[in-house]
Amino acid sequence: MTQDEVLKISATAARCSKAISSSQRPAQPPILSMRARAATNAVVEKIGRALAGKARPLGAVTVIAPALGGLVIGQEVARQLGVRFIFSEKEEADSLCGADSKLRPAKKILVVEDVVTKGGRVQETIDIVRAPGGNVVGVATIVDRSNGAVNFGMPFVSLIALQVETFKPDKLPPDLAAIPVVKPGSK
Repeated sequence: MTQDEVLKISATAARCSKAISSSQRPAQPPILSMRARAATNAVVEKIGRALAGKARPLGAVTVIAPALGGLVIGQEVARQLGVRFIFSEKEEADSLCGADSKLRPAKKILVVEDVVTKGGRVQETIDIVRAPGGNVVGVATIVDRSNGAVNFGMPFVSLIALQVETFKPDKLPPDLAAIPVVKPGSK
């Protein structure tokens, strides 16, 4: 799946669900979120297949996703890879959930998230996996919005990488200063 194909799906999903973040500038492409109401099973399957294809060489036997953003795409990537799926809870920093959520030391685990900006939730998930001896072999995301700023110390694959403009609060352009602040995502 090409970056243009992912962006086309993103634009369609955002229009259908009105899920475009109010902090976006019109010139920027919409951000794809698997939480959008328009993320139909067919869309999730197509994106999950593409992301699983990029992550398959890592040889994971388990996929873990941070709740809430990574749940839908994490489950689909696990299904496409034919491996088990578990997730970590945000409220319970060291909590793992899902059928047979016990981690098996030395087993290869892939972290899957929908959008990575600063990488905070992904890093928390990596730490949760490593605490009992889990072996994280990589991170996969639909959208990398980090502008190259995150380094998890392991393979990091995405379907698209977006260069996102950032501004200090007191240096906002007038068009953005007029929009109410909304904090999407988690960390």
